[in-house]
Amino acid sequence: MKTSRIPFAAALAAGAVLALSGTAFAHVSVQPGEATKGGYATINFKVPNERDNASTTQLEVNFPIDQPLTSVMPQDIPGWTVTVEKSKLDKPLTVHGKQVNEAVTKVTWSGGKIEPGRFQQFPVSVGKLPDNADQMVFKAIQTYDNNEVVRWIEEAKEGAPEPQTPAPVLKLTAAKGADDHHDAGGKQADGKNSGKDENDGHGHDEAADKHGSDTTARALGIAGIVIGLGGVAFGVASRRRSA
Repeated sequence: MKTSRIPFAAALAAGAVLALSGTAFAHVSVQPGEATKGGYATINFKVPNERDNASTTQLEVNFPIDQPLTSVMPQDIPGWTVTVEKSKLDKPLTVHGKQVNEAVTKVTWSGGKIEPGRFQQFPVSVGKLPDNADQMVFKAIQTYDNNEVVRWIEEAKEGAPEPQTPAPVLKLTAAKGADDHHDAGGKQADGKNSGKDENDGHGHDEAADKHGSDTTARALGIAGIVIGLGGVAFGVASRRRSA
């Protein structure tokens, strides 16, 4: 009975670290987290399995209706079936000189399995991205084989803590170097990012956001380790007093 306190303290420490790190990392997200305004990009919806007794069997991603994308092409994933749904637009768009009357509003992957302790990425080629917005929010619904449904649909609010089930967000940044190297459409001719333009504040804001998130995650992890070490020290001290 005397020696059982140390394993208990170690288990408590491990649980604290997992709980703290899980809050910071384990949710559906967009990878990479940013793309160039007005362009095309390949993004991945990264889906971790947060359960230890069930597998993820379906992912539904809703595309914002007020930011219609005329080109959405999912990449085939072995074992998964993908369904793309489109809706008619209230106001047709002109893309490459052609009028477009509908846009993709939902993509669903089903039939596969993400087992406990694993994650899956679902690649999609998208465009043309909005050139008048700073982000796109994709509300996602994750379904497990025990019929549990997790709705990743909460939008983060400025100055507020991160929601418990945040929606995946794609940051949109201005083409870097657009002030002196752009084509007739206002975009950089080679489509690459050079890093400095009149809208470079967006990049600094995003870097600050990322740094803040990383710092928070590290702080949470360190706090969990400190709690664990405190528990171990308490167990050792108690054992010595009892000896």
